[in-house]
Amino acid sequence: QALEKSGAISSYRAVLNGPALGFGVQLFAMVGLKSQAGPELTAFEARISQWPLVREAYAISGEADFLLKCVGADLAALQDFIINDLTAAANVDSVKTTLIMRVSKYEPGVPIP
Repeated sequence: QALEKSGAISSYRAVLNGPALGFGVQLFAMVGLKSQAGPELTAFEARISQWPLVREAYAISGEADFLLKCVGADLAALQDFIINDLTAAANVDSVKTTLIMRVSKYEPGVPIP
């Protein structure tokens, strides 16, 4: 209760079993944009919010502009999304994907002593 009152807890959620719900494949997509100007970033972020297969999105620095975590029923579904939606989106210059083979550690949040 003290953590709730202090604002340290921002939300509660259930962790769903993706494969049990028909989402057996996960991948990361590193997306490079043609332009990183404010309006283009805002437009891309708005587009990301409309894609149900994109479950997490991070604006990052380095060789890509965004890191997306995507889920799909199978590899074909994710391939269709990457080809028909993500790479076809306005302002997208490059997409590199990495298939998630297994999750070795999952501890979201921050460590609490």
